[in-house]
Amino acid sequence: MYLTMNRFKVKAGQEAAFEAVWRDRDSHLTEVAGFVSFDLFKGPEAEGVRLYASHTVWESEAAFRGWTKSEAFRDSHKGAGAATMRDIMAGPPQLEVFESVQSLKITA
Repeated sequence: MYLTMNRFKVKAGQEAAFEAVWRDRDSHLTEVAGFVSFDLFKGPEAEGVRLYASHTVWESEAAFRGWTKSEAFRDSHKGAGAATMRDIMAGPPQLEVFESVQSLKITA
């Protein structure tokens, strides 16, 4: 498994607008080979910003790299640098990637 995580600093008071951007966009992720799951997490607020993190799980690094070079990736990121996002966010997102070394799951 391969995890990609983007951390976002959202200006206080802009949380609903930020969440709407994510909820209303067509990410195309479910159409991409090797995609496993996506989650958007809301964190604490401090010093005028709220922390968010998006986690996307992939079957492999190759699957993630394929996604970043795909038409689906370009389509889903249209407008990411738009003025609206600059008004919402306090700086650019920070990408972090992780390769799984251990995985525990609950089974029925």
